[in-house]
Amino acid sequence: MRIVIALGGNALQRRNEPHDARHRRQHLAIAANAVATLARDHEIVVTHGNGPQIGMLALAGATAGRTEPLDELVAESQGLLGYLIERALTEALPGRAIATVLTEVEVDAKDPGFSCPTKPIGPVYSNVEAWKLASRQGWLMVRDGIGFRRAVASPEPRRIHGLTAIKTLSDAGMLVICGGGGGIPIVAQSDGSLRGAEAVIDKDLTAALIAEEIGAQTLLLLTDVAAVSTEWGNPSSPLIAEAPPQELRRLHFAPGSMGPKVEAACRFVEHTGGAAIIGALEDAAALLLGTAGTLVRHGLAPIRYRHA
Repeated sequence: MRIVIALGGNALQRRNEPHDARHRRQHLAIAANAVATLARDHEIVVTHGNGPQIGMLALAGATAGRTEPLDELVAESQGLLGYLIERALTEALPGRAIATVLTEVEVDAKDPGFSCPTKPIGPVYSNVEAWKLASRQGWLMVRDGIGFRRAVASPEPRRIHGLTAIKTLSDAGMLVICGGGGGIPIVAQSDGSLRGAEAVIDKDLTAALIAEEIGAQTLLLLTDVAAVSTEWGNPSSPLIAEAPPQELRRLHFAPGSMGPKVEAACRFVEHTGGAAIIGALEDAAALLLGTAGTLVRHGLAPIRYRHA
């Protein structure tokens, strides 16, 4: 079975943790072992987030007095994270051929996402830190839990560039890493040329589009929560075990956290008839067995909740 696995940005860095090599190695080992468990029996294509990392790159540039385009920062973080993930997977899967594909993703220059930034990136700042950065850099800051994060434009992914390479490598039996950070955002000009866009595309929506285009049967969205709930961050909120997409669409999910994952899962199922599963990184194997996470698929009864 061909599976697209979307790793959250927390595969490398968790909230409020130091941004250092030791913590990266710890999280990479966990992510690589989760992917390796499935890669022994299935064709795997991996995508990954970059929210924490691209925010740190932008902050480093701002501290040095530089203003760097977001498309270039996405490319930088995509290359760095692709290298780190590939290295970790090579250790977890000795002898397995692995390739990282630098991936451009086309967006519409008129996408309303450009005028309404919603994508949180970078670390969580205190109220005072956020105010200083907003004043000094002109960044839009939005509340995230008890603090604030920078918000940037997040247009819809419309077209994956480099699909031929991704398909060819996967068909040849290689484990492919692609679409990192939602892909390097590009827009088409009136003359047909392409240019970078000032945006960060949601990686789950890009993962769903890649999965659809390469004929994957399953989309696996791995995150830091056990399953989907309508109250993200509330430990007493009931967890959804399974649901058809039309039932999930009746519910409200936070736009900066679970919302994009649910939307990505619903799109993939609606467009392909396949299955999408959302759950914790460490439960990757159990997600495929149906004993953990949230399964989204046609033909299911109304929403069923998972009991503790």
